[in-house]
Amino acid sequence: QIQLVESGGGLVQPGGSLTLSCVVSNLNLDYWTIGWFRQAPGKKREEVSCLSSLDGMSTYEDSAKGRFTVYRDNAETTLYLRLNGLKAEDSAIYYCAGSRASVSMWSGDYAYWGQGTQVTVSS
Repeated sequence: QIQLVESGGGLVQPGGSLTLSCVVSNLNLDYWTIGWFRQAPGKKREEVSCLSSLDGMSTYEDSAKGRFTVYRDNAETTLYLRLNGLKAEDSAIYYCAGSRASVSMWSGDYAYWGQGTQVTVSS
């Protein structure tokens, strides 16, 4: 059974940092693209970043560029999303998800989802 489990969320002050983790089970990261998405209350789920299974390249949504970094620990089958320079508008539930597409920032391409981890940015 394929599973993705996020952790690492929490309460952080504006300008602070967090590292989110996504542990995958029964999913070969050499063949699955992993995406990060977020959803704030009352808003649609939006893409944040993805790590391509094809070439290991990362893609970022515009507001994440320069602040967020996605990377992978091959030995632990874990992916990370480092969040720097956090702003109040980054507050949301963050999800990781798996797709067989070589690269995609569209949630419809993702078949498997984790349960999410809450990030709250507030002073």
